[in-house]
Amino acid sequence: MKYIEVSGRKISAIGLGTWQFGSREWGYGREYADKTAITLVHRALELGLNLIDTAEFYGFGKSEAVVGSAIAGLRDQVYVATKLFPIFPVSSMVLSRAKASATRLQVDSIDLYQLHWPNPAIPIAETAKGLKGLLDSGLVADVGVSNFSLKQWRRAEAALGQPIISNQVHFSLLTREPELELLPFAQANNRVIIAYSPLEQGVLSGKYGSANRPKGMRSTRKFFYPANLDRVRPLLDKMAQIAKSHSATSSQIALAWLIAKPNVVAIPGAATVAQLESNVASAEIDLSSAEIEILNEVSSQFDPIGPGALLTDLKTLIRRS
Repeated sequence: MKYIEVSGRKISAIGLGTWQFGSREWGYGREYADKTAITLVHRALELGLNLIDTAEFYGFGKSEAVVGSAIAGLRDQVYVATKLFPIFPVSSMVLSRAKASATRLQVDSIDLYQLHWPNPAIPIAETAKGLKGLLDSGLVADVGVSNFSLKQWRRAEAALGQPIISNQVHFSLLTREPELELLPFAQANNRVIIAYSPLEQGVLSGKYGSANRPKGMRSTRKFFYPANLDRVRPLLDKMAQIAKSHSATSSQIALAWLIAKPNVVAIPGAATVAQLESNVASAEIDLSSAEIEILNEVSSQFDPIGPGALLTDLKTLIRRS
């Protein structure tokens, strides 16, 4: 496993995202939450993965509770990250909700406590007051943010009066905006970018096409529009070629591309132990500079259509049916 150092702690470059733990929208069911999720966490720790990321919003606390059950007795092996959903994040609420998260997680201290989204209605200084109280009390070891622009990140740091060590953002071969400002800032200031949706919920696996789309929640996502699945095919073909040369999968190449960047870790989810093991193995893949440049070039040519093209896609599906 590849690691990066954050505040004196080594954190695995591949983490485990746990949105699906206890969240109905993924459709995994109760057995997944009660059994599979626990098995996934235990296997992840066996493989050297130590970053487990959750949030109070995931399943309205259920994901945190599942993670807490899974890491019971294994606390020293885990870097626990969770997130505060920013509904009325005044200082008193920040304190009480962090305590509730710690209780569900069954921990005395949360390694990384992240503000899930900016809240323009509440001054960041007010939220920072609560976060500072958590740091001073030891309930939280480090503070992070999520979905913050660089300007918002800097403003939050100024309000807190100390480093906010991470920013968790949507980052993948198809979503490269963090490379513009956030990543250079992180690399220059010893901060971390935590990449969520690094596989674009399966688009980058190469498993899907315009005639073979997923069902359920994912089918409504922009990158799963039939036209976009056609448009991403050149990148998927190039990824498959590179994967073959490494005896790897396209998903592993997508993850390896991300964590080849300094100060970046990725937190893919996993439906099965086999998928988890595949994700972890991506940390052992060393892409050449030429391969990275090819992926950069081809991915930059991807030009997705937006929601306005839904009618066109519907007509396409009707013609194919």
